[in-house]
Amino acid sequence: MENRLLKARWVFPASGKPIPNGLVKISGQRIVAVGPGPEQGDVEDLGNVAILPGLVNAHTHLEFSHLAEPLGEPGIGLVDWIRRVIALRQQSDWNPHESVRRGLRESVGSGTTTLGEIAQADWPIEQFETADLEATVFLEVIAPRLDRVAPAMELAQRHFDIAEEAVRWRPGFSPHAPYSIHPELLAVAVAMLTAEKVPFAFHLAESREELELLHSGSGPIRDLLEDLDAWDPTAIRPGTRPLDYLRMLEPVHRTLIVHGNYLDEAEIGFLADHADRMAVVYCPRTHEWFRHRPYQLARMLKAGVNVALGTDSRASNPDLSMLAEMRFVARKFPNISGDVVLRLDTVNAAHALDRLDELGSLEPGKYADLAVVSLPNRDAADPYDLLFDSDEPVVQSWFRGLPVQ
Repeated sequence: MENRLLKARWVFPASGKPIPNGLVKISGQRIVAVGPGPEQGDVEDLGNVAILPGLVNAHTHLEFSHLAEPLGEPGIGLVDWIRRVIALRQQSDWNPHESVRRGLRESVGSGTTTLGEIAQADWPIEQFETADLEATVFLEVIAPRLDRVAPAMELAQRHFDIAEEAVRWRPGFSPHAPYSIHPELLAVAVAMLTAEKVPFAFHLAESREELELLHSGSGPIRDLLEDLDAWDPTAIRPGTRPLDYLRMLEPVHRTLIVHGNYLDEAEIGFLADHADRMAVVYCPRTHEWFRHRPYQLARMLKAGVNVALGTDSRASNPDLSMLAEMRFVARKFPNISGDVVLRLDTVNAAHALDRLDELGSLEPGKYADLAVVSLPNRDAADPYDLLFDSDEPVVQSWFRGLPVQ
């Protein structure tokens, strides 16, 4: 079993304080020691860099990774954006498998070693089995009418059956959103999958249009569903709130509430009370693209919500860099400390995906998944400033104890 000892100007364990001139000792696929030294044996000095835990993208849709820029323009309404997504999927040259290949390559190249991927029924399994990262692959299903519930659950069962042979990925389930899922599907899925400890991802409180539909059964989302012959007037009871969906999902072993842009005080409190098994995934630059109201990040963190980070996709984000997401958060929320920003994308995100026992921080016994980031040639009173107040790139990714770029 090969042993390696890496040295960096700074090591950021995420579970503790940054370590100057830090060392990370690896044996095989695992970390065996993290600290300031002393140096013993053959040391690989990586120079003026930071070693971080491998970054965790808790929410993405890699099928759009071929896009050079997001769809629409800043401030686009969600329904207008969805219509563009539908049109994109109908194009004759639509090749989601090639897009996924690009997205996996970009993710690894930007330091991401763990994904929460939202996938369609024909997703390319072999690409995930050979990628230098691990993934929780959430099969996305859409069943806004009762007659679509049974076929959707059949797709889900096939996904879980295939996962029995998986090596690099784990199965998850993603009933898309309140407006695209009949409540009966949620009830069946929760009953069927809770005992299996299958994680859920659910887009919730994403837009004002969604809240309007839940409250009154009207608005642009209803118009869209009617255009798609997907509107069921019995599916959503008037006066419904995101809180009602949180309560439905309460028994699930792990639930990722994607976006949560318009959660109210009661809903934030509920998520805080269930932080052991529920997390909110904030997608910072996607949130900015749609010009949603200011994100309630500080409020959620103060309440005790487990908040993780994701990129969403290149359909609403310029790239898939989790380092760029953290730097955006650090600029947008200057009162949130650097150690908390780093935890959003490491410890918190690993916990959201139920993988904190194996990854998400640099600690003995965990997988040696690393992101190596170049640092600027200057000093700083706060070492997190070197990491986040900088444009220096990820220069290397390590997966299971080996460099992959």
